[in-house]
Amino acid sequence: MSRGRWLRAAGGLVLLGLLVWRLGGGPFLDGLRSVDARALLLGLVVGVPTTVCCAWRWRIVARGLGVGLPLRTAVAACYRSQLVNAALPGGVLGDVHRGVRHGRRAGSTGRGLRAVMWERAAGQVVQGAVTAVVLLALPSPVAPAVPTAALAAAGIVLLAVLPGFCGGRRFRGGRAARWGAVVRAARDDVRTALLTRHAWPGVLGASLLAVTGHVATFLVAARAAGVTASPVRLVPLALLVLVAMAVPLNVAGWGPREGMAAWGFGAAGLGADAGVATAVVYGVIVLVAGLPGALPLSPLPPSSAVRRVRATGRPQTNGGRQEVARG
Repeated sequence: MSRGRWLRAAGGLVLLGLLVWRLGGGPFLDGLRSVDARALLLGLVVGVPTTVCCAWRWRIVARGLGVGLPLRTAVAACYRSQLVNAALPGGVLGDVHRGVRHGRRAGSTGRGLRAVMWERAAGQVVQGAVTAVVLLALPSPVAPAVPTAALAAAGIVLLAVLPGFCGGRRFRGGRAARWGAVVRAARDDVRTALLTRHAWPGVLGASLLAVTGHVATFLVAARAAGVTASPVRLVPLALLVLVAMAVPLNVAGWGPREGMAAWGFGAAGLGADAGVATAVVYGVIVLVAGLPGALPLSPLPPSSAVRRVRATGRPQTNGGRQEVARG
């Protein structure tokens, strides 16, 4: 494990240690005891369309970058990615793996990684926008502190995630030249993969449906943990917890999720213990919902461009760019 991964895992352990120090281990044990077959089954059911929406979004972005893949393959890879994210420190290793794996099969590891990075970024932007709208529309005692928390979380995400995803592209020259190349590459990627009239409606729709699925799973977890508050009170808290989960300072998904749930539930008058218990149930449900990713998966099939290169020995020209198959 690299130094960065160790530091991210250490951050998650510190957060968990602080929660145990302040609240004790009772809320964690209560959450584990609250998990039942009904909650797990509902999580599995809700997880299917949620995963399909995430895979659909990834497929749209990848196609815009010239490394498209079939939806069925994308769904299988997303299930495996979710399982790895829920089982290993950092919360992004599964996404890095699917980006590298698909990129190699498509003939461009860099584009494969960037497709996953932009797919995740688009989902987080839509989720952040939904969170802001909900907090403005629904009464919530945590609303005044949200801007500061959101800025801090965004900074941590960028510092922790972006360097890992940009590792597939190297730039020559000085520091200013490298940053200029990064900015230009990001601008071109956003234009071609996210903002075209063929891409943005699908990305937006898939992201909204995925957020709905995650919130529904959180509500299932809250009910299993014995929280009887109305959905109107729980939805803003669910969205805040989902935003916190994007912070990769965690141990197999544990850390920021429980910390935000404890703070949010406490500020809403529902009790920090109930927040931690709900977050624990949610974590178990997500882990079980990702178990289909443990099934043996067939290798990612090469894209049509790579198949054409292998058959003819000539690269395909796509909008002035050449796709060259490697190995």
